[in-house]
Amino acid sequence: MRALELVKLPPLMAQTSGRPEIVIALIDGPVAVDHADLPPERVRVAAGAAAASCSVAESVACRHGTFVAGILSAQRGSGAPAIAPACTLLVRPIFPEREPLTSALPSATPDALTTAITDCLEAGARILNLSLGLAQLSTMGLHRLEQALEQAAQRGALVVAAAGNQGAVGGSAITRHPWVIPVAACDQHGAPTGQSNLGHAIGRRGLRAPGKAIQSLSANGKPQTMDGTSVAAPFVTGAAALLWSLFPNATAAQVKHALLHAPQQRRISIVPPLLDAQAGYHHLAQFH
Repeated sequence: MRALELVKLPPLMAQTSGRPEIVIALIDGPVAVDHADLPPERVRVAAGAAAASCSVAESVACRHGTFVAGILSAQRGSGAPAIAPACTLLVRPIFPEREPLTSALPSATPDALTTAITDCLEAGARILNLSLGLAQLSTMGLHRLEQALEQAAQRGALVVAAAGNQGAVGGSAITRHPWVIPVAACDQHGAPTGQSNLGHAIGRRGLRAPGKAIQSLSANGKPQTMDGTSVAAPFVTGAAALLWSLFPNATAAQVKHALLHAPQQRRISIVPPLLDAQAGYHHLAQFH
């Protein structure tokens, strides 16, 4: 798959499919957990979630959650990127199926996201994937969200977040947080897509990853294709999961440093460097 090769994931994927103790929290829509290409023994439900599985297979929330789950956890050979299927996928639905989602990045309130992050940390998540944006902003809600992100940092849980699909220069309370790795989307040549948000924090502390015409799982069993930073974020999450699986004694800060600093590019642009998973591996191998 060209997208995997672009960010040099195949060498890592040839060495490992991940480790069960590396728990990836998917804070997203519900997932078609009975999909034939999702190994059921590797899928858990976070406390606080009524259910992980879809009740309306054709809902946008279900399609979104299942798609991102496929990038991370589908069985190898399924046609999805299937980056880390041997890691544990902790599903924490946050998008209700009864409400329509727009074609832009799905959104959640700060309070709902804070609760989901806390649930996932309590369940032992090592990496949190946030393919979402924020809605209904309030000062108190944003303060609680910032505290939850600080808690993730204190517990040594990485947070990877989509940069947003408004084609704007700027950021959000999520992407501006110093512990978060924001992810911009790029095309098959590595150039930023027109819809991807860029900005100072994204350029300084983020990465770009494939987010154009990516194929993954759908709830109805047929492959589907999506674009956007929602799609790009799990490539970085998956790379972090493989690196941590190969170097289980590394700290969260070391894995984060390897991801962000392995690409040899000066951090002076609003455009972040392209994810280079193999360079991250060589960076960690120097110390472990």
